[in-house]
Amino acid sequence: MQNYLPGIRPCSIVYLLLILLSVLTWSVGVMGLDGLTVILLVLGFSLLKGYFIGEYYMGLKRVSSAWRYVIPVWLLVTGSLICVAFYLSSGG
Repeated sequence: MQNYLPGIRPCSIVYLLLILLSVLTWSVGVMGLDGLTVILLVLGFSLLKGYFIGEYYMGLKRVSSAWRYVIPVWLLVTGSLICVAFYLSSGG
């Protein structure tokens, strides 16, 4: 993530983004929204949060080996399996 705001570190921007995604997830729960689209949207928020945590807070952004891809691949595999499970359980 390129720093376009002088004086603000990229991790601070990511932290604010993580808070925003958490508030959005919480608000979906409070409003009682349901349906496959909403479930997949909340799952997407969770996967995006996991990606940002891996890249910025676990320091994988600066790693040049295969270790950098462990978290994104894990998120992709588990997210895909969860999506398939929800899709099949909804009668799709």
